[in-house]
Amino acid sequence: MELGPRVIFSIGPVDVTETVCFAWLVSIVILIFAYFATRRMTQVPKGAQTVGEILVGFVYNMVKDVMGDVSEKYAPYIGTLIVFLGFGSMLGLLELRPITSDLNCTAPLALVTFVLIHYNAVKAQTARGYIKELASPYAFMLPLNIISETIFPVTLACRIFGNILAGVIIMSLVYGALETLSEMLVPIPLLQIAIPLPLNFWFDMFEPVLQAYIFCMLTMVFIDNGTHPVESD
Repeated sequence: MELGPRVIFSIGPVDVTETVCFAWLVSIVILIFAYFATRRMTQVPKGAQTVGEILVGFVYNMVKDVMGDVSEKYAPYIGTLIVFLGFGSMLGLLELRPITSDLNCTAPLALVTFVLIHYNAVKAQTARGYIKELASPYAFMLPLNIISETIFPVTLACRIFGNILAGVIIMSLVYGALETLSEMLVPIPLLQIAIPLPLNFWFDMFEPVLQAYIFCMLTMVFIDNGTHPVESD
């Protein structure tokens, strides 16, 4: 069992892994769906437009509940993020390696969140005001808060990476054990048909949606905290 993503092909010194290929695959599927959902929009939605409107409505309501009046500004990014992470983490259903089981995928997304948090915080409070907030309530808290803010994208990236990778490892071990057991009993892999279904539901459906939701929720909460700091007495 390989823990890291396999190299599909190389372009000179650059190795293109299955994470890159599957990320492009997920992106293309999202673009195709968006095209058909918006190609012939009608007053009474049907087909792909219905699914698209339900998804957009859910995202906008979620962002509005967390971030308030600025939901129109951040909802497109949050919506893209949750769909990309969700479907990218569900690739195990197609017997493909989830893209979020690679830290090279989750780390850049966490870095984008990190930049958004601090860019919007400085924009809302000015650099001086933001530094003052980091030094609140006492000046000696400044280096501690800086360390805390720096560690945040690391924990954000590792949270979804660790959970999805753990699911990949567990399912590989389960299928391997069932295959060996099946070969000992009958030449047909009967045990691999139904027994893993509950684990498939958890690791390939529920866990990806949950982790994508947590990632996006933390993104929204920290951006909102930076733009609407709590005033100390």
